[in-house]
Amino acid sequence: MRRTGESEQGDPDTEWWHGAVFYQVYVRSFADSNGDGVGDLEGIRARLGYLELLGVDALWLTPFFRSPMADHGYDVADPRDVDPLFGDLEAFDRLVADAHQHGIRVTIDLVPNHTSDQHAWFGEALRAAPYSPERDRYVFRDGHGDEPPNNWLSVFGGPAWTRVPDGQWYLHLFDPKQPDLNWANGEVHEDLERTLRFWLDRGVDGFRIDVAHGMAKPDGLPDMDQRAASVIGHHEYFDPRFDDDGVHDIHRMIRKVLDGYPNAMTVGEIWVTDNERLAKYLRPDELHLGFNFRLVLTGFDAAQVRTAIEESLTTAAAAGAPPTWTLSNHDVWREVSRYGDGPVGTARARAMALVELALPGVVFVYNGEELGLPNVDLPDWALQDPKWTRSGHTDRGRDLCRVPLPWEGDEPPFGFSTAERTWLPMPAEWSELTVERQLEDADSTLSLYRQALELRKTHEAFAGDALEWYGAPDGCFAYRRKGGGLICALNTSAAPVPLPPGEVLLSSGPLADGYLPPDTAAWLV
Repeated sequence: MRRTGESEQGDPDTEWWHGAVFYQVYVRSFADSNGDGVGDLEGIRARLGYLELLGVDALWLTPFFRSPMADHGYDVADPRDVDPLFGDLEAFDRLVADAHQHGIRVTIDLVPNHTSDQHAWFGEALRAAPYSPERDRYVFRDGHGDEPPNNWLSVFGGPAWTRVPDGQWYLHLFDPKQPDLNWANGEVHEDLERTLRFWLDRGVDGFRIDVAHGMAKPDGLPDMDQRAASVIGHHEYFDPRFDDDGVHDIHRMIRKVLDGYPNAMTVGEIWVTDNERLAKYLRPDELHLGFNFRLVLTGFDAAQVRTAIEESLTTAAAAGAPPTWTLSNHDVWREVSRYGDGPVGTARARAMALVELALPGVVFVYNGEELGLPNVDLPDWALQDPKWTRSGHTDRGRDLCRVPLPWEGDEPPFGFSTAERTWLPMPAEWSELTVERQLEDADSTLSLYRQALELRKTHEAFAGDALEWYGAPDGCFAYRRKGGGLICALNTSAAPVPLPPGEVLLSSGPLADGYLPPDTAAWLV
């Protein structure tokens, strides 16, 4: 059966993303088809059968556009072409067509805050004079003597300004090779609209908007409170780099384009945790969905998780949009490692998977999450993330959660590639975590995800958009989906607790005599 809000491919009258499970493909690390050690579009196409078997509804592809790869594709040199590292436009078209045949929609990254320093526009800006139209596409400013225009810091470490030979400075909230665009410039708006239409006309089903709380910059570029650099998404300290009110005009422009393409959607990467400010991004003429990172920022503690869920539901309800849930992505530690690594981290990650997949709304699963992959302790020589270099080798960056997926066999590269060396080295101990091995094991994390996704998609207990909470011992909670009746119980305490009454549908680990063990979750009806 199909729940309310789901639609068949091509049905223009329903919002297909309500209740959907998206699967984030980190393109470099999913599957390599040509033996160069780097994942690519044909590799994804060859594994669509696996994604259909897993039971996901849509893909989110990280950037595959032309890029010098200073930030692994988030430094875009041409947003309307495929980098040869990943294939070509024909390969992309084949992937979209085949995914649709498998009943899987395709959404792609959109990177509107900045470009690569190798983008044609930035080359023109460097060759042009100060205050020229070419420079106005970016944020160029005069400094204060030998000091930059203000005290803004880069997210990747160090100052957010780089000086050019004629004395002006340009802004880069991330790496110097990622200059920020000037969204007060009409050409920037026109170019993004052209990019949106280019991919929508090729059949994409939507966009994940990178740094969706960025883009707009406040008048005068006032100094920030530099303590804000170490706090994600909060408003304790003044941080004019992000969440400026002007960003909402940009999202309205994007939405206006999307509204001309039935069934196309947007989801924003919004590192904002203030409920009222986050809800603004989800107004009816802005984003369809907004990433809510509360579960990512929450430890394995029942009270904290419950608060994160309640706050997320409140924000979504205030905006009239579906809530979104995610436990990890390519920018944060994998949940197995966040929750303690080893058997304990794995058990907790499995439990949180059931908590997340039982919730109403939209779920994003990061590739490898369904295999229970942990972070990898990579050697220094392998690290490539600009955070590693920008921090003076003090921040090991995000490579540890981006290692390629293990598909089959007993030794690296585990069927990911025919190359001996992959772009990041794969650990030999992942032989226990390959897709091949886990498909044969009914108790594996992959099998748990497959069962959970099938139940979520077909069982009537998953109806309803509201929750009611049961009384529970300290360190535990249980909630019930109003409308469908599904009960989800979680035990983060150190002792077994009695299960709520009902028939067990699925559990993240073994149950014993009507008790829910520590580090375990269960679904009941």
